[in-house]
Amino acid sequence: MDTPAEPLHATALTAAMTVRSLPESLAWYRDVVGFTVDREHQREGVLVAVSLRAGAVRILLAQDDGAKGVDRIKGEGISLQLTTDQDVDAIARRIRDGGGTLESDPVDTPWGARVFRFRDPDGFKLVVSSAPAA
Repeated sequence: MDTPAEPLHATALTAAMTVRSLPESLAWYRDVVGFTVDREHQREGVLVAVSLRAGAVRILLAQDDGAKGVDRIKGEGISLQLTTDQDVDAIARRIRDGGGTLESDPVDTPWGARVFRFRDPDGFKLVVSSAPAA
């Protein structure tokens, strides 16, 4: 009988998202949501992707090359959840004040977290949540 393979031991998960407009999405995640630029990726002198960071969370925004159609629906069937020890209501205000539209206002959950939902300019779904109460 074969010995079972060792389970995967990952140390991080980074979301990579293809976006319609890299400059617009970069501005959105940096100026509206609050990510910082970790690294810019260029190919032949052209900016093609940007690595962003928010604490230990990392995302990669890559410019859509249009090969699969620039207007295709992005992010269906998945949402990215950001857990924070910061004031969830203040983050929601920042996004709203920056021109974003919340899909749901901050609410308290039965498991003790405060949560709200929004979409980025390309339609990717994000959730911001406080850590659940102990």
